[in-house]
Amino acid sequence: MSMPATFQAFRIRSDSAGYRSGIEDVSIDDLAPGEIVIKTAYSSVNYKDALAGTGEGKILRFFPLVGGIDVAGHVVSSTDPKFKEGDAVLVTGSGLSEVRDGGYGQFARIEAKWAIPLPAGLSLRESMILGTAGFTAALALLRMQDNRQTPAQGPLAVTGATGGVGSLAVDIFSRAGYEVHAISGKPEHADYLKSLGAAQVLGRDVLGEAKPLEAARFGGGLDNVGGPMLASLLARTRPYGNVASAGLAASGDLPTTVMPFIIRGVSLIGVASAGTARDLRDEVWKRLASEWKPAHLETICTREIELQGLPEVFAGMLAGGSFGRTLVRVE
Repeated sequence: MSMPATFQAFRIRSDSAGYRSGIEDVSIDDLAPGEIVIKTAYSSVNYKDALAGTGEGKILRFFPLVGGIDVAGHVVSSTDPKFKEGDAVLVTGSGLSEVRDGGYGQFARIEAKWAIPLPAGLSLRESMILGTAGFTAALALLRMQDNRQTPAQGPLAVTGATGGVGSLAVDIFSRAGYEVHAISGKPEHADYLKSLGAAQVLGRDVLGEAKPLEAARFGGGLDNVGGPMLASLLARTRPYGNVASAGLAASGDLPTTVMPFIIRGVSLIGVASAGTARDLRDEVWKRLASEWKPAHLETICTREIELQGLPEVFAGMLAGGSFGRTLVRVE
């Protein structure tokens, strides 16, 4: 396939004129180097994308860069023999929209070492409804299970349950055989969370102000919120349970004590999806395409937009309005 001289991309700039972002005409030579050029089919919107696109978070290391930490599409050209024209591939994280141009463009140039051949069992569309959010939720469960988490330990709590990571975690964890207790400050979405597999939907007050240790209620969980809610979840986790930390929607602080760790043997596990090693990345996508594939992807995909719709979605997400997953249709 021949490349057009220019194509549209959502580009982020910061210079003497200020921090700004929007759609521009760019050429392939404007993009960071890489062995593979793909024609983008889909991307997605993650909290990190909203921070990067608005400047509310210091995400980008260089300017200008095309935004979008996720991308999926078909190979147009490749200098790496492992990939050929027409191959379907996806990339999540891996420095996209941080140190190199990302997926919010009609074409993307990527490094072959981070390109994942689309696993059998997933379409390109499904891979981006999952995107970094689904990858994060599955990586959290894999790390918890590596530390001996089992369904017999009790229910897994998911905070920020109506967001992208939270919604997918509810579905993935329940698919993997765990009882899931979804914790959300949006009671109007209780039926949505139950439809994804949540056995119980609890208000934020269940993780209110906590003593260093509280009555053990959860086998473990995934926290997307940070701050006092994460501290409270730790204080309410059963002996040798695992709590995975994957977000800071409320706060980057952690006002806790060592008591959950030294009295109950609770483990706090970090989930840093962007820099995940390739072998672990492959394993996560293998699970997501098979036994952990969410059963309700189209329900979780609550919005589908084109590049022009990104600023509105960013604003809503940063205002606390995240609900499900936003798919970006580029093709």
